[in-house]
Amino acid sequence: MSIKKFILNLLGNIEEYLAEALLACFVVLLFVQILLRQFFQYSLPWGEELATYMFVWFAYLGATVAAKMSAHNRVTFQFNYTPPIVRKVCMALADLLWVCFNLYFVYLSYIFVFKKMNLFWKSQTLGLPMKYFYMILPIAFTLMSIRILWNNYLTLVKGVNLVDPETEEIEKLKHSATAQQ
Repeated sequence: MSIKKFILNLLGNIEEYLAEALLACFVVLLFVQILLRQFFQYSLPWGEELATYMFVWFAYLGATVAAKMSAHNRVTFQFNYTPPIVRKVCMALADLLWVCFNLYFVYLSYIFVFKKMNLFWKSQTLGLPMKYFYMILPIAFTLMSIRILWNNYLTLVKGVNLVDPETEEIEKLKHSATAQQ
């Protein structure tokens, strides 16, 4: 694999890699906390707090991964009885509203994190500025908006039929069940 492909792959999946790393780290940290409490009657004073912040970052990055995969829950039953163009237009409008909400939230969270937040507001046990923990808000909603817009570009301009992983798995199960009969 060339270095260019490696970098493009890394950038294209950065949210996934970060979410996976955060998940692994906070699970290991909590497991270590349990072991320390059970066997040594001791716990890391900062462990619970750090695990909580890592979980929050994991959840928001997971939302961006879901947006990338078009895996967010949607109500689409009503489109079964309409022409495909109506479905595409309605889905694009819904996504546009979603992006508008996201960008407004990016604006609000940016103002909060970088303008309104008290500079001396620090986490209780880690002593780090809370700004670092709240920065996930503008980051995640910006990334989510980019992923939504990219998916709409693929669908509307390139004509790619994006299928969420759950629907894809259900179709595989249906095909394997009919093949066995």
